[in-house]
Amino acid sequence: MQRWQSAGARLDITTRRSVAAMTTLALACFVAPMATLAQNAYITNANNTNGTVSVIDTTTEVVSATILVGTNAPYGVAVTPDGRKVYVANGLGASVSVIDTATNTVIGSPITVGNSPYGVAVTPDGSQVYVANNTDDTVSVIDTASNTVIGSPIPVGTYPSGVAVTPDGSKVYVAKQKDNNVSVISAAAHAMTGVGQQFYFPGLQHQ
Repeated sequence: MQRWQSAGARLDITTRRSVAAMTTLALACFVAPMATLAQNAYITNANNTNGTVSVIDTTTEVVSATILVGTNAPYGVAVTPDGRKVYVANGLGASVSVIDTATNTVIGSPITVGNSPYGVAVTPDGSQVYVANNTDDTVSVIDTASNTVIGSPIPVGTYPSGVAVTPDGSKVYVAKQKDNNVSVISAAAHAMTGVGQQFYFPGLQHQ
């Protein structure tokens, strides 16, 4: 399996269920055998004042559903490895909405995180979600079993935007627009352990 992510648009395709997700923030593509590729793409409508996510059937390339997530500017999006849930960062809502892919409906109330959540990433085992809170300079961690925030937000530096988890789930990399570098979080310690190479408006790439 390969994964790509860069500045531009974001696309996540799960391999165990027919689900995908895409936004205008970053590009991350999970490539699986043809028989298991996603049938649905979840696209956040960041410029829509109603706060919606569009669902596209990738076999027909037709919008099959529009999901109201209940806040303005939904932005980052990520799918759990089992394909059952989609996590959507509500950029102007300081929250994350959760979509049930079986019914294409929102589960419960939005999960409160930091201000201006942008990037979202799910751990490989599907147990946690990392959310980059852009104007709070922090990363929130969500437990997917309870859909609640774990502990306090993790300080990472100025304007975190993109976020990615290593395949073994041990590290989380956070790209920061203002600092022009990448912070490294220890998943076990839930704390920043270092700062990577400096870039200009960094994106994230992992293979």
